This record gives sequence, C-alpha cells and structure tokens, in this order.
Amino acid sequence: MPAELVEIPGYVAGTWDIDPVHSEVGFTVRHLMISKVRGRFRTFEGRIVTAADPRESSVTATIDLSSVDTGNKQRDDHVRNADFLEVDKYPAMTYRSTGLRPDGDDFLLDGELTLKGVTLPVPLRLEVHGFGPDPFVPDPFAGARVGFTATGEINRMDFGVSYNGPIPGGGVGLSEKVQIVLEIQAALRTRATR
Repeated sequence: MPAELVEIPGYVAGTWDIDPVHSEVGFTVRHLMISKVRGRFRTFEGRIVTAADPRESSVTATIDLSSVDTGNKQRDDHVRNADFLEVDKYPAMTYRSTGLRPDGDDFLLDGELTLKGVTLPVPLRLEVHGFGPDPFVPDPFAGARVGFTATGEINRMDFGVSYNGPIPGGGVGLSEKVQIVLEIQAALRTRATR
C-alpha cells in the first residue's frame, strides 16, 4: 500500500537557515517540586531542508551550551559547570533528524540529540505554522520564511546531567524530566547565500 501523500499549504521545498533573531530554543524544568524554572539558549544555528516529499525533509542544529540563560547569573554559572552541562568539556549540543512522519494535523520529527557525549533518540512534535514571503528581501521570488513549533521531553539523567540537591523533609531540587520548546523561524537560502 503506497504511503499517503503529505500536503502542507504554501509548502516550499528548499534549504533554510534558522533565524536566531526570530527563534527561541527554550526549556522548562520543575524546581523544588513546586514550581517551574524556564530557560533558553541564546546562541544556536541550524539548517532545515524541506524536500519535494515533506517526509524526506531534514533538520540539523547546534546549540552553544555556554549561552544558557535562566534569568539568574549565579544559576546560569552553576548550570554551565560540571554539576550540569560541563561546557568546558562539552561546549555544544546537537540535534540531527532521522525521519518525519504525519501525526494528525501535525508531525513527529524523529531525531538524535547529542549532549555531554551521549547520543539518544529524541522525537519532537512538530507544528508547521506556515510558509510565506520574506518581507526583508526586495525580490518577492528570491526569499521566503517558514515557522515551526517543536516540543519534546528528555530525561536529563540519560545524558549524564545528574546533579540534584535533596530537599529537607524529602524530595529533590530538580525534576529529571526537562521539557523542550522550540519556536523556529527560518529563511530560505537564496542563490546569493548558497
């Protein structure tokens, strides 16, 4: 039985560069088991290739772990050290997709995340927001933009990020699960940028 054709309104095949000014790589972790702390990485880059058949599309991304920002310098410095990300030894985290499949109105992006020298499969739920012209490119046929939201979850212990402070009376300071939220806008490479 042939695979069902995937149709995305306004779809444009091509190579896209993630626009860090209009994108965000964020995470959320439960703190003291009563609230959530949010953070993001300020420096990252990535490439998206949208194939003629959307299911054959791919994504690669590199995130500078030293650019972590939780809104508190003391906490950020702690997250950078050997208790957590150990950025002196492992300066980057990478993601490489391995497949894309429809899931209702959205997609599941299969891929591999490498963090602290450990590579594990991490699927992301992908919502395509749309394709449109790039208003900053004078020639309307020379450029385009695309927007996505991708969400997922990892267990930080699987990647060797195992520090945890006990709470007096029971419990731990941080949950093992980390929620990932990516808000991505990418620009189509034009002939001049290829």
